[in-house]
Amino acid sequence: MHAIETFNLTKRYGSITAVDHLNLKVKRGEIFGYLGHNGSGKTTTIMMLCGLVEPTEGGATVAGFDVQREVLEVKKRIGFLPENASYYDNLTARQNLEFFGELAGLAKKERKERSKELLNLVGLGEWKDIKVGKFSKGMQQRLGIAQALIRDPEVLFLDEPTSGLDPQGTRDIRNLILKLGREEGKTIFLSSHLLAEVKQLCDKVGILKRGKLSAIGSVRELARQLNRDNLIKIELEVDSLDAALRAVRDISGINEVIKEDGKIIIRAERDIRREVFYAVSGSGLEILSLKLVEPSLEEVFLKAYEVE
Repeated sequence: MHAIETFNLTKRYGSITAVDHLNLKVKRGEIFGYLGHNGSGKTTTIMMLCGLVEPTEGGATVAGFDVQREVLEVKKRIGFLPENASYYDNLTARQNLEFFGELAGLAKKERKERSKELLNLVGLGEWKDIKVGKFSKGMQQRLGIAQALIRDPEVLFLDEPTSGLDPQGTRDIRNLILKLGREEGKTIFLSSHLLAEVKQLCDKVGILKRGKLSAIGSVRELARQLNRDNLIKIELEVDSLDAALRAVRDISGINEVIKEDGKIIIRAERDIRREVFYAVSGSGLEILSLKLVEPSLEEVFLKAYEVE
């Protein structure tokens, strides 16, 4: 069931604890978003899961293999795109991929076929014989994903894959990640500090704070976990804000009602949309919209960072 599982995974550098007793599970075929400020321990986590850094304490399995005792088996089943990937600028895209295929142990015919297939997959087929030194940052990132896929891995680790890209490059990489996850069934562990990116791509989100997992779940689940006052947010658009305020103020269960950006915002202990509808329409006002408002990922992230 789980492509990635950690057990009190910990990494210390002297007196600094980069990752602190991390326990998480990522299902096979899931796109998992790993959120946190710079320096929160995201990259260290990935390095341990890829078998590139030894844990100080605890452990983990990736694709069913122990990252310490079975590290070679792990490396056969993963692909990794680091935040600042490097390539041979004087080689073409095809030559770079074939070289990495050789390092991965692929036979000559297989690595040639695989390189051609991957360059087409990431949209670089027509650029295959262009030297990588002439590539834009976005093209280099696409080449990096192709490189990470050279072994056809079960699990793909992407560390800040759209960092430094322009909007077009960002969209291209996001579409590619969705294709790999939704159509090809790859398990993708995506580290990012870009909230919009994670919300668009990920099935589940983990929020890391100073090396500790502060919260984990879908955006909706996280909102419930972190809604400490347990209030529901309702948004009302109406033709007269002041009259609407007077109409709803005596409804039982309202914790707060305010005007905000030309709308009425109600925070209540329960879903009182029915009562709001009858109170406002009964006052002769025209209701333009009345809806529950799901918290944004930004709100969820900030709440997670408030929790000690």
